[in-house]
Amino acid sequence: MTNVLEITLTKSPIGAKPGQKKTLEALGLRKMQQTVTKADNAAMRGAVTKVSHLVTVTEK
Repeated sequence: MTNVLEITLTKSPIGAKPGQKKTLEALGLRKMQQTVTKADNAAMRGAVTKVSHLVTVTEK
């Protein structure tokens, strides 16, 4: 089992709901193609699920 997620913003949040924009900001994603590394836990999985149509996730 992995313990790190690499999350990349692949689609623009323009037109997304305000809650989804705030979730992206909380994840630390501000620019297109920006990648952040986060711990793999239930809270991160929930945040990624909320914006799954905007991001790409890789388990490392």
